[in-house]
Amino acid sequence: MSRFNYSHRLVSTFPFLAVAVFKVEGVTTDADVTSLVDGNLDVARAQLEAAGNESQLAPIRAWRAAYTATGTNPTKYRMAAESILRRLRTRGGFPMLHPLVTLCNSVSARFAIPVAALDLARISGDLSVGEAQGGEPYHGFDGVESAMPAGEVTFKDGAGVAHARKWSHKQSGRSAVSATTTRAMIVAEAVHEGAADDLSLLAARLREDLVAAWPGASVGHTLLTGEDLLSGVDMAAVASANGPAVNGDAGG
Repeated sequence: MSRFNYSHRLVSTFPFLAVAVFKVEGVTTDADVTSLVDGNLDVARAQLEAAGNESQLAPIRAWRAAYTATGTNPTKYRMAAESILRRLRTRGGFPMLHPLVTLCNSVSARFAIPVAALDLARISGDLSVGEAQGGEPYHGFDGVESAMPAGEVTFKDGAGVAHARKWSHKQSGRSAVSATTTRAMIVAEAVHEGAADDLSLLAARLREDLVAAWPGASVGHTLLTGEDLLSGVDMAAVASANGPAVNGDAGG
């Protein structure tokens, strides 16, 4: 893929919208992320205990309001991080999947912010987050293809393929990270007041964890806010940890 950006309508409707975008090259399936995941989940459990319920956490309250504003029932279709925290609170379990997905899910739980990992090789051309025109193909994890309804927020690539349902509710099986993934894009999105500050903390934690899990990988990221969300970021320009910053790199 080349450029990643957001629609004018989303940027204008959600003034606190901030997005951390990572590019990771050199992903493997043999990384041991157990201790990193455990550390993130310890923080998540402590925050859940203090809040009493995931719905009381500020990022999730804001996402629920955003879902309502975009025509999605937030209790029927939960934002991904809320689903992870709800499962952690009610069942105590945490699924161990591909190590990159598992690590991203644990960071998502720690910050109550959705963190999605996508296989860059499975995305064609530019990727834009905005409302579906209607009819775009969406490939579920069960292999079934369905057509997107008009107006639903999704990630749509240059080939007109939808890579998400209900914005941050569910990813597509088409671009899901798998055993064959070597290059991945990670997107963390927040819409609450103070989102940019929280995403800077999330990005620093995630980059540290990624480098620890895949010391031989190239890991770069950028933070998008305001007008930068509209112009987007050229994924080829997302520098490695030792490279130059782009669009306000949030790392340190």
